[in-house]
Amino acid sequence: MTGLRFPDDETLADLGTLVSRARSADPDGAIRLQAHGRTLAAYVGVLPGSGLMAHGAVIGLRTMPLAEPSELDVTVALAAVTDRLARRGRDCTLAVPPVTVSAAWAAVAPPRRGWERVGSVPADRLGRIARDGIEQIAQGTPTAAGGPAVQALRQRVWQALTPTDPPFPAGGAFAAYVLGFAPSGTDVTVLANGRWTRLSAAGGHVLVR
Repeated sequence: MTGLRFPDDETLADLGTLVSRARSADPDGAIRLQAHGRTLAAYVGVLPGSGLMAHGAVIGLRTMPLAEPSELDVTVALAAVTDRLARRGRDCTLAVPPVTVSAAWAAVAPPRRGWERVGSVPADRLGRIARDGIEQIAQGTPTAAGGPAVQALRQRVWQALTPTDPPFPAGGAFAAYVLGFAPSGTDVTVLANGRWTRLSAAGGHVLVR
């Protein structure tokens, strides 16, 4: 398949917003485009995790309708999708980038069934947790700190459990905040399935492994 056709400009712009927000968290990140029938599931890596099983990975998921049935499952660079969106014609078709990329988080698929609701958290509280974490990282990173030191600090902050009931890795709050999934004044449902936690909000889902 060379393209995905969307029903209107608004839906395609929604994908563009997701990509733009994901790049603000990881400029060199990737997106998994998984189309089945008339539905596109767009997964973006917010925090990559570590190791072959991507422990600690935090993934954003947003689903959107397609104008016609499609079958596709590719992982491509966020930057490549941005480029295709900028150069698209007048129709509502996204030309799928031909070059795929490898991302450990994309190789470990979250479960589709078996989720159990374990609680809910106000979106405003998630926002505070995210902003506190961002500030902690900014204040704890010396000017001359190298990449490994910064990455270690980020892992400590975002893998720490939140002071919520139920608790979950703070990276989940960061993803919901940076992707704009949880509007102020709404509640976010927390679900669990084995090693996975899912935060389901008005604008999409955050998956934490």
